[in-house]
Amino acid sequence: MKNIIRTAGCLLLSLMLAAAAVPRAVRATAPQDGAQSQDSVQGTEAKDPYQQQLEDTYKQEVQTNKLKEWPQGPGIYGDAGIVMDAETGAVLYGKNIDQQEYPASITKLLTALLAFEYCDMTEDVVITAESLTCLGDGYASIGLKEGNVISMEQALYAMLLASSNEVAYAVGETVAKTQGEDYQWFIDEMNRKVEELGGTNSHFVNTNGVHEEDHYTCARDMALIAKELFDYPEFFTICQTTSYTIPASATTEEHIFQQKHEMLVPGYSDYYEYAVGGKTGYTTEANNTLVTMADNGEMKLVCVTLKVFPGHVYSDTKALLDYGFSNFQHMAIDVDGSQGIEKILDTASVTIPSGFELSSLKSDLEQVTGGNSTAILSYTYEDNPVGRLQVQVDKGASFEEAGAQEEEEASDSGVGKVLLVGVVVIVLILGILLLFTAWCRRQRRRRRRGRRRRRRR
Repeated sequence: MKNIIRTAGCLLLSLMLAAAAVPRAVRATAPQDGAQSQDSVQGTEAKDPYQQQLEDTYKQEVQTNKLKEWPQGPGIYGDAGIVMDAETGAVLYGKNIDQQEYPASITKLLTALLAFEYCDMTEDVVITAESLTCLGDGYASIGLKEGNVISMEQALYAMLLASSNEVAYAVGETVAKTQGEDYQWFIDEMNRKVEELGGTNSHFVNTNGVHEEDHYTCARDMALIAKELFDYPEFFTICQTTSYTIPASATTEEHIFQQKHEMLVPGYSDYYEYAVGGKTGYTTEANNTLVTMADNGEMKLVCVTLKVFPGHVYSDTKALLDYGFSNFQHMAIDVDGSQGIEKILDTASVTIPSGFELSSLKSDLEQVTGGNSTAILSYTYEDNPVGRLQVQVDKGASFEEAGAQEEEEASDSGVGKVLLVGVVVIVLILGILLLFTAWCRRQRRRRRRGRRRRRRR
């Protein structure tokens, strides 16, 4: 019996050592404050909890700042932020860019994108009873009533400038109706569109951003949505209008409203000369959210900040845009027939820090679904995207095997699971052996006691 236990113990030890040697992904966690130094406890006054949270948020890690020789970006008073080049798709600044957050009214950018894509600007938008159900106390509205009829163009002004929630709902209804569908179709289309643009961390359940637990997005996905809006000049015409009037009609009273995004309004203290478009957002749960598009004549940038503390949303955005314009440049790409590429079909450049060389970048060729002659040539620097080009390839093109790394990680994970199961089984066997050994000992003691009693008789 002792030999069996020794053997099982050795086997358990071997499995535990093997499991410890298996590589596995480790989620980074913030250090705990339990081991606070004595100096920090003694001789200092307790900070106001709000101020402490503000400072902690500002000091949170900016992931792009860890890239070797990458320009150091500023801290921000928001949980997440991104600066993306709208022409190349390069991520110039990234703080928690894939972290899920509530978007609030910047949701309306996606609603507007689909309206531009599917609808004529003269289409009638009818305010229905359903579109008014989304309104609550203090919710953004221009005061439209059931039965009011405005044009799609007027609706987009009301939605993008005044952030009207009932209008955003009616826009979704109207676009869906032109396609012979209902409001839910529009919601489904919002999620499909984000995926088409490359978004992976969003789920939209309404057209206006009114808070719901399962309505969320991330900084990267919102930047991709804003990047796509650069294809629609009418969007920027709307955003650069500081005041707009919907005139009185047979069905509707006159409505006058102003642009809420202060970086777009000349004369305001937060006005930014390169800002050309964007959208504000706020709910109690989302805090402040902001999307800003800027163009200095040489570069077009998108800046997104999420869950920002009050009083910092514009200053953070200005600091991020200044950082992007000051530290990065476009670099022309010449593929010269390499990797089976015949020609570049769109912008032939990447965005990299000033002074960087193209030789420091990695390129991967990804085949477009459908197997035609179009492919995507992606450039990265230490896995951070700096450019994404659409190219035409010949039959001899060599493509990156998508998912190879994921398969390797899955394989490692599978081995780890097998070893874990083995450890559990061995522990169970050891437990059974120990219980059986204890039972056998008790039985022997009972037999001995029985023999002694019989001898005494």
